[in-house]
Amino acid sequence: MKKDLPENIVQDIAVAVVLKSESPEVKNWTVYLINLKDKPLKNVLISSKGYGEKDGRMVQTSVLRHSLGDLQPRSFTGVEAIDPEVFGLTNEYWLSYYLDEVIYDKKFIFLPESIVDDNLIRIPLVNMPGVMIK
Repeated sequence: MKKDLPENIVQDIAVAVVLKSESPEVKNWTVYLINLKDKPLKNVLISSKGYGEKDGRMVQTSVLRHSLGDLQPRSFTGVEAIDPEVFGLTNEYWLSYYLDEVIYDKKFIFLPESIVDDNLIRIPLVNMPGVMIK
């Protein structure tokens, strides 16, 4: 039964949408997975999708699946480039990984219009501006 399963709570893991570079014509954004733990993550998988209303109609992006392998302690890795055109949608990243032979999973959801200049912070370890969910 579901009530018999342990609560595997994800802590010290973040997903960030980072402003990687900027010119007067274009801003380049990348999604990063950040391991703030002192232990490695094993067999990391992330699926991503966007959905919501755009121009008065419902839209949904393709589901992308990323196998990232292992992620060392206190490190980060790029997941995917992200187009600013989808910032008006809900952007969902579903993470799963093993830690000490136990599986963990969590959804990280960036709400529409949450990736804006007013919400930018300095992202730990990456040391670039971005929006982070922990």
